Amino acid sequence: MRPLPRPLFLALATVIAAAPAASAPTSGPPTQVWIDVATHQMAGMPDLGPLGGMASRMMGGGGQQAHYGQTRMPMMTGQYLDIALYNRPNPGKEAEQRIPAGLRLGKALPLVPPVRTAAPSDHTGEYKPPEGQQRLLIYWGCGTTVRKGQPKIISISASGGKVEVSGSMQGRYAPDRDIESDPAYALWPNPKSGKRVPDGASLQGAHQITGAGVPESLKFELKQVADFMPKIDLQSTGSLADGQTWRWAPVERAQAYFLHAIGTQGKDVVLWSSAEVPDAGQGIFDYLTGSLIDRWTKEKVLLPPATTQCAVPKGIFATPGEGGRDGGGGLLSIIAYGPESHIAWPPKPADPKQPWNPEWNVRVRTKSTGSAMLGMDLSQMQDVDQDNEEKPQEQKKPLRGLLKGLIGG
Repeated sequence: MRPLPRPLFLALATVIAAAPAASAPTSGPPTQVWIDVATHQMAGMPDLGPLGGMASRMMGGGGQQAHYGQTRMPMMTGQYLDIALYNRPNPGKEAEQRIPAGLRLGKALPLVPPVRTAAPSDHTGEYKPPEGQQRLLIYWGCGTTVRKGQPKIISISASGGKVEVSGSMQGRYAPDRDIESDPAYALWPNPKSGKRVPDGASLQGAHQITGAGVPESLKFELKQVADFMPKIDLQSTGSLADGQTWRWAPVERAQAYFLHAIGTQGKDVVLWSSAEVPDAGQGIFDYLTGSLIDRWTKEKVLLPPATTQCAVPKGIFATPGEGGRDGGGGLLSIIAYGPESHIAWPPKPADPKQPWNPEWNVRVRTKSTGSAMLGMDLSQMQDVDQDNEEKPQEQKKPLRGLLKGLIGG
């Protein structure tokens, strides 16, 4: 199995525009809190210990230090937490969030506004698309057989800094509801406090946020519905040439699932998703509201919560290898969409005619994600993990080599 080539990512960067950054809210309660909760499992690597930090540093993650925004696309196995506070009466000031003992991060977390950085005036580092042509081959649907009418082909050509696209790139996207790193907010993690969430930690219990201008009433309790979701235990059978079936145990609190894969077939970039429609892709691999989950499940964009397996069609990621082995590959991602909770004070009255002006609101979003290298024999990886306690020293070298293969080192 070879690492994903750089042109794959360059081609996608050419045609996918970045979402605009969210600005400070002008409506809603005077004080608002956003808590994003994520669990990630890299299949075959449940616990890399110090090597996990090494891999994170090699991919720009900063090792064992947590960073705000990591919940959006976690790289390594673990639990991730982002907290953002916006206090309109006194924006951009430090605060403190007292946390339950089960979170195992001390008694309180400091919420700190990020430092505003000036926009660079030098444009020499702007991205320039590579010269030449690239094709995107888009497949969709669970099953080992490629369906009639697939793939959908999009051709991309770049010349002299100009890009031309032949074919529709329209697709579905999760609404942009992320809170960006802005000095008007107070955030955690931050440079002052960035310890990673320990494995098995829990958010359940009493929370309180205090600070200059923060309402004294900002106390709330998080229950299991807002806690870290379990890890996704991915298993695979089959091969890239004959079709690879992925299975997982039901994830507690999962409201729907979605799988997406990206890889190469020769010089072409190959995209596949578990949706029954062609316009779903990486753009929906994000937190979703309950109403959108329900709608997209009915439209067969998402897999129902009872689903426990999905097959990738045969041959779409396979290229001839030495000795007849699979020589292709790619990255498969899965997401279990979790519940979204809202807590406000005072609570919303039952009578819709009664005025309601809450002092504050807390939003908690949850998800569990997983990733695996297509074509990887996970049964062998599990054998290595089971032997970890018996042969800890012998395991280091194979895992180090595997990490280099994953990230193309």
